[in-house]
Amino acid sequence: MAKRESTFANMVVTLFLVAAAASFTLATVYNLTKEPIERAREATRQAAISLVLPDFDELRSLNVMPVTGSDSLGFNIAYKDGELVGIAVATYTRMGYSGDIRAMVGFTPEGTIIDVVHLSHAETPGLGDKIEKGKSSWSTDQFAGFDPREQSLKLKTDGGHIDGITAATITARAYCDAIDRAFQTLIANKESIINKEGE
Repeated sequence: MAKRESTFANMVVTLFLVAAAASFTLATVYNLTKEPIERAREATRQAAISLVLPDFDELRSLNVMPVTGSDSLGFNIAYKDGELVGIAVATYTRMGYSGDIRAMVGFTPEGTIIDVVHLSHAETPGLGDKIEKGKSSWSTDQFAGFDPREQSLKLKTDGGHIDGITAATITARAYCDAIDRAFQTLIANKESIINKEGE
């Protein structure tokens, strides 16, 4: 049997077929996983909102550009029997030790922090991951009931009122940055956020 001669045209055709097959496979996998991923993200968001707010029976959501930063923050305005009971803000920071940190912060209508829960991070296990409620009580101990109108959302080592995390100062500082971004944006836009019609 004669060996088929390898030509440039044969190589181009083969490469094209391999690339087309790979593209088709990737597109198929993306389409199959896109909806489940979106559903999982929405479930995580809803669970986080429930963790940082009191009971509510109505929720309006809108995006607001932050006082600092380039990505919008997700504001979730919660009502119970028509009365405003809290505002949950999906916020972020770029200052994490290992990248972005995202969190959900619940505020009373006046601006006191109800509670905080992380949404995502890539911080060091055993150190920076202490921002997670399942790993330590640091976030609740530091932020639940904290009034940023009266105290500074900075670490004590930076002149603020928040205790750091041992051996994870960068992570703790970053978490404060994310929460302060949410608070500053809430204060700067409070009236328009509360009075805005649901989108």
